[in-house]
Amino acid sequence: MNRETDLSVVLLILACAAVTFVPRILPFVVVRNLSLPRAIQKWLSYVPVCLLTALIVQGLIRKAGDVPAVDGLNVAVAVPTLLVALKTNNLLATVLTGIVAAALLRIVF
Repeated sequence: MNRETDLSVVLLILACAAVTFVPRILPFVVVRNLSLPRAIQKWLSYVPVCLLTALIVQGLIRKAGDVPAVDGLNVAVAVPTLLVALKTNNLLATVLTGIVAAALLRIVF
């Protein structure tokens, strides 16, 4: 490899980092000093729950041929994790329950 190739790779990596970083940080910087209406604040409060739900459901469903199917192992991990989340409302306990349940079930099955 020559020096030009190395520089182009570095520039590509920096550009990819900027494209990833800017859309994630720019909205926070823009609205940080704004006073948003209560309705918009309430609407925005649902975004993390919606995104997390989409990620979880995506993990619970797998493709079996042309038909979606439920992934039993992931459901078995999700059930105790959800119960701990609802009971304790503690993020650390929820995450640890999910990790331990996944490890134990993967060892057994």
